Amino acid sequence: MATATAKAAEDATTVTHAARIEHVSKSFRAPGTPGGQQLVLDDITLDVAPGEFVTLLGASGCGKSTLLNLVAGLDLPSAGSISTDGRPALMFQEHALFPWLTAGKNIELALKLRGVAKQERQQEAERLLELVRLQGAYRKRVHELSGGMRQRVALARALAQDSRLLLMDEPFAALDAITRDVLHDELTRIWRETGLSVLFVTHNVREAVRLAQRVVLLSSRPGRIAREWTIGIPQPRRIEDSAVAELSVEITEELRGEIRRHGQH
Repeated sequence: MATATAKAAEDATTVTHAARIEHVSKSFRAPGTPGGQQLVLDDITLDVAPGEFVTLLGASGCGKSTLLNLVAGLDLPSAGSISTDGRPALMFQEHALFPWLTAGKNIELALKLRGVAKQERQQEAERLLELVRLQGAYRKRVHELSGGMRQRVALARALAQDSRLLLMDEPFAALDAITRDVLHDELTRIWRETGLSVLFVTHNVREAVRLAQRVVLLSSRPGRIAREWTIGIPQPRRIEDSAVAELSVEITEELRGEIRRHGQH
């Protein structure tokens, strides 16, 4: 049986991109504004390569989550096109678990929707719980889980969709610093083990630098790609590493500049 890394390498020879965003713009109705429309995203072009980890960074309201929703297919662009390698899996800041189901049954629901046979679902749910290091949590109810554990279950449920592209919208923002730090390690491990492509939205510069192979900075509204950084710091990284801190300072200055430019408009 091929390993996940070998499979990802094999897929990479046949798939040119996990996500391709070409000249995408998005406007929303905004009564009282000129033309009755507000431009949120403007001419975004971005590729995510197979197996690549990309973070989208920018000030609040710059359109990061809007872009992620477009890639997920939850909304349509006003202009441009988006294509993905299969249907993406999406993970939000809120775990969105069903409280009347156990951790295992929450994951099994995703497996059922995927078409996995009933007799196979529990074994696969337990395998995914083990992958996120929640062995033995299959029968635990949501109220019995800590915030970090709930996000692990939510991650396992996203992985249950068997997608090659994982979209993550600030999934750790509500967690305390120590739990977030642990889950950074876990996400990095899972990404490396599975060969998934990840598009991760955050407003936390150090989180972006710690996790990603590439950081994409969006300007303030309307969101445009202001600058990109390829991160050459070896994994695993620590959020307190000097190289992470140094690059975070550089990116933060760029982010502040974008916020200042927006304030002058």
